Amino acid sequence: MLTRREALLGSVLAAAAAATVGSMPAIASAKEVAGLPREKVTLVAPPFVHAHDQVAKSGPKVVEFTMTIEEKPMVIDAGGTQLNAMTYNGSIPGPLMVVHEGDYVELTLINPDTNTLAHNIDFHAATGGLGGGALTLVNPGEQTTLRFKATRSGTFVYHCAPGGPMIPWHVVSGMNGAIMVLPRDGLKDDKGKPVRYDHIYYIGESDFYIPRDEQGKFKKYDSAGDNYDDTVKVMRGLIPTHVVFNGKAGSLTGEHAMKAKVGETVLIVHSQANRDTRPHLIGGHGDHVWEQGKFANPPAKDLETWFIRGGSAGAALYTFLQPGVYAYVNHNLIEAVELGATAHFMVDGSWDDDLMMQVEAPRAIAS
Repeated sequence: MLTRREALLGSVLAAAAAATVGSMPAIASAKEVAGLPREKVTLVAPPFVHAHDQVAKSGPKVVEFTMTIEEKPMVIDAGGTQLNAMTYNGSIPGPLMVVHEGDYVELTLINPDTNTLAHNIDFHAATGGLGGGALTLVNPGEQTTLRFKATRSGTFVYHCAPGGPMIPWHVVSGMNGAIMVLPRDGLKDDKGKPVRYDHIYYIGESDFYIPRDEQGKFKKYDSAGDNYDDTVKVMRGLIPTHVVFNGKAGSLTGEHAMKAKVGETVLIVHSQANRDTRPHLIGGHGDHVWEQGKFANPPAKDLETWFIRGGSAGAALYTFLQPGVYAYVNHNLIEAVELGATAHFMVDGSWDDDLMMQVEAPRAIAS
């Protein structure tokens, strides 16, 4: 059942929606949009990304997505710490959506009656209406469909934004993800030359704020709403208990490492909906990096560490040149090692001694 707080927030958003609908300019007629081809896309859980064309094969289209909101407990570390998570499609982060500039994104957002809270979605890629948040507030047992035109290329965050103090709480409870809007003619390097990727992986970094009991142990709660007051107290300290990739410490390590081969080019999309972060690939580089995530701007070259602003998503392209395990970290190393922000790439292939070799094995210091 919705609380009075949530009902009031819903009223505010509904008023914003009414004002927005009445003031939206007509860019394309409904008939023109209705005449566009349609593509229905099935989203997949990160770090993987649904199949897509890197270069558009035709003109603009309407790309249909469906996401179901799921409130559920999730374990976020090896010690069994529990987060009362709020998710899009059951994963943290939500799925990466991929379209081309000029396409229309049409999302059906479903809030099953098994949930207890109202939710919506704010696309940083969208124009007007609180990024769609004003038009998508759904109570448990409701669904809605939003369409917006992808007018700017790049990687963009989306997140739940039901109003007031609910916004940060929903975001740090897992309710965020990213959308990538590719240029119709594909990605370009700093000189305008086309670049392609063999694999794409999506890493969503989260900061969690889990309350502790009197003995210092992490607390557990029966449902998402039960932890609100305690969680906000921790949030206000601005010191997360966990900083993790893809919902759990170690979720992208070991047998869950992302895979590539020597000579393959990987595009890494990295989002952080709330805090700044500094991705670094140990033993590798960013060949081409869109730190700000906007493909209309030329990428930076040969970066060792890049900077993702809180509330944004960036993209980095790298061609692996040596085999082995590469650690991909938030280079605040305390957050990487102590709080969980580490992932692995497992790369197969032959070693190149010209790039690196051990000239002499460790031995006793010569006298």
